[in-house]
Amino acid sequence: MARYLVTSALPYANGPIHLGHLIGAYLPADVYVRTLRMQGQEVLYLCGTDEHGVAITIGAEAQGQPYPDYVARWRGEIKRAFDTFGIRFDQWSGTSICPAHTARTHAFFRALEQNGYFFQKQGEQLYSPGAGRFLADRYVEGTCPKCGHDPARGDECPRCGSWLDALELGNPRSKLDGSPLERRPSLHWHLDLPKLRDEFIGPWARSQPWKPNVQAFLERLIEEAPARAMTRDLDWGVPLPPEYGGGDHKVLYVWFDAPIGYVSIAEQWAAERAARGEGQADDWRRFWQDPETRLVHFIGKDNIPFHCLIFPAMLYGTKQGYVLPHAVPAMEFYNLEGRKFSTSQNWTIDLAELAQRHDVEAVRFHLLASAPETADAEWTWAGYQATLNAGLADRIGNLATRVLRFVDKHWEGRLPACPPAMAEDFDRLLLSGCGPIEDPGEHLLAFRFRRAAEALLQNASVANVFVDRSEPWALRKTDPERAGAALATAAEWLGLLARWMAPMMPTKAARLWAMLGQAGPVEASGWPALPTPGRWRSLVPGSRLGAVEGLFTKLDDGAVESEVQRLKGLGAPHKP
Repeated sequence: MARYLVTSALPYANGPIHLGHLIGAYLPADVYVRTLRMQGQEVLYLCGTDEHGVAITIGAEAQGQPYPDYVARWRGEIKRAFDTFGIRFDQWSGTSICPAHTARTHAFFRALEQNGYFFQKQGEQLYSPGAGRFLADRYVEGTCPKCGHDPARGDECPRCGSWLDALELGNPRSKLDGSPLERRPSLHWHLDLPKLRDEFIGPWARSQPWKPNVQAFLERLIEEAPARAMTRDLDWGVPLPPEYGGGDHKVLYVWFDAPIGYVSIAEQWAAERAARGEGQADDWRRFWQDPETRLVHFIGKDNIPFHCLIFPAMLYGTKQGYVLPHAVPAMEFYNLEGRKFSTSQNWTIDLAELAQRHDVEAVRFHLLASAPETADAEWTWAGYQATLNAGLADRIGNLATRVLRFVDKHWEGRLPACPPAMAEDFDRLLLSGCGPIEDPGEHLLAFRFRRAAEALLQNASVANVFVDRSEPWALRKTDPERAGAALATAAEWLGLLARWMAPMMPTKAARLWAMLGQAGPVEASGWPALPTPGRWRSLVPGSRLGAVEGLFTKLDDGAVESEVQRLKGLGAPHKP
């Protein structure tokens, strides 16, 4: 049995999350973790909010809030969104409140400096006279020196993908108010990425079986890999260790501080379990410092440099046996009705309101079915309607109700029996004559979420074809025993569907499992192997069904049009 450490990118505690965030780093991780656990694997799933940096200080000051209050507000709102959409972490925290975070960050800095991977350098940074502070890279925009695109960000050009330094930009200006910026001298600690690259990380990164979109994005970054300043002149953040100038308005940059949160949150998880008598305080090391652990980072494509190069370099550079990433299944960008999500322009969908008007688990499934795995994708209301109506409602929901309501009515609410001879006959029809059957779990564990969604619906179609061909409705009048056997076979398949859909739609799976009269959580039944003749049936004949109810409600054209108009009414005019 393998051990897995799974992380989702720490969301920045500076605003709400949207559907693009959910499908980028959180929903796929949740589904992946649920699948692993149903297959009996040991998993630790961690997340929390990234709570330091210039964006926090600017946002808090604009709203007249103390920094801790500001991040606490967004930490809570973000967690509520995750709860609403069924995303469950083993440990949730924040980099400003995690008890272990400052000490662990200092330990990383000391180890890297002592191993020769940090150096001090007098240089320049961009300063905003209006804001009275130095600005982080992503709060600077200007003209890309490589391709001339404007606006390029202070760390990356969105057109050519070049990894930039904000000082390289032409016409640098504040992304917040467009004001020009000044160069000012400042002494900072730099992470020697070129040394780390040449010594180990470059060959290591190139040897990894990354997804093609990740490898292509990363290749140029490996070549460029400049030394990066990892300190900033701020009062909010993790200070430098005292012996290196901590307390002198020098804090560690969020590029350095934030990913260490994965380690410190694991320490918090272990400490809290130990306090409850459920383990030892150093149990976190089993996940972070045992070579048998598989580390999987779920991120969006804009986080590839940090998770595929910078953070692995930091882990390696400590020389303390930290595991390096096993997989980084980065998603591309997810858009909304032809445009980028934008909370500032109201081109977004409020998640709390969405959950009030629509089926959360149908939303989960459609996000997976339209995931931006290797190319940008988008949410459209018409696409969601098609997934819900033609996919979930027609193929799964209708199958469940027509089979189980018929059993409820004509077999007194108890699962009929399927004699061995009939089972052999129906197995032959179902397993080889009604369409291809795939294991959605194989796709989920290979980060093919679209294909997993397709496989689930295809497997439901197989059962629908079986019911149509076996015709239990007609058989009941001429051969009730055979009709019951056909229905028992269909009910068995519904049990498989419940287990296959559990990671993607856990609440719907639980409802279907209960409708079949099965006790306990559906997840506890484990992940099913693909059925083979004579070796897949598990339901007990005579078991009493639970209450049979519809699983999905279709979305009509009027509701779709209403959502499109609501979005257009809220959104600012589009500027191509």
